[in-house]
Amino acid sequence: MSQDNTLMNIDESQFHIPSFDKCQGTPVEHAPRILLLYGSLRKRSFSRLVVEECARLLTRMGAEVKIFNPEGLPQPDTEDESHPKVKELRELMTWSEGQVWCSPERHGAMTSIFKSQIDWVPLSIGAVRPTQGKTLAVMQICGGSQSFNVVNQLRVLGRWMRMVTIPNQSSVAKAFLEFDDQDRMKPSSYYNRIVDVMEELMKFTLLLRNNKEYFVDRYSERVESAQQLTQRVNQRAI
Repeated sequence: MSQDNTLMNIDESQFHIPSFDKCQGTPVEHAPRILLLYGSLRKRSFSRLVVEECARLLTRMGAEVKIFNPEGLPQPDTEDESHPKVKELRELMTWSEGQVWCSPERHGAMTSIFKSQIDWVPLSIGAVRPTQGKTLAVMQICGGSQSFNVVNQLRVLGRWMRMVTIPNQSSVAKAFLEFDDQDRMKPSSYYNRIVDVMEELMKFTLLLRNNKEYFVDRYSERVESAQQLTQRVNQRAI
């Protein structure tokens, strides 16, 4: 019996066939823009220290980096989007082409400090989706033995925010032993892994940022947009 390959439910006007040529975007001249977030307000925050090491590596690799300081950011729903720290965070989200998220593990989960930063960033601001299609590297620091609870949660969160989360990740065990008196990370396999993650983030960012719109273009949304346009035209005709 021959297979029936007809697509009865497809809107042919919105059905696109992916091609390699379309995957190649117009080159972008500016340095890759990377935003780094951490999840602790402690004076000696190891998630911040890890992020600062990441920033040094990314700068050496040619990126423009910005680190958001969560101190002073209100809890979600206690203020509105006009709050200065909320505006700063949202502007940085829009500015960035890639991001690094690093949170301590607390009670087997990311900290509320980190989660509140993400909760202030909706999937869309007006017609703009501030995180869709941006690259993401996820990391965690542990006070004790190594675990992967936080990076697993951050992956789910990154997917929810429609981000391209890279395959590699970092989890630093007993982080308090990994930094010297100058708050610089000591040589170790953990440090080498962080270099790996930043290198991979840069590669994915360079690959995707030139043509992000094509990679996040969705058939379901094209169909919906076409239907909405038809409805508006018909309403005008009425």
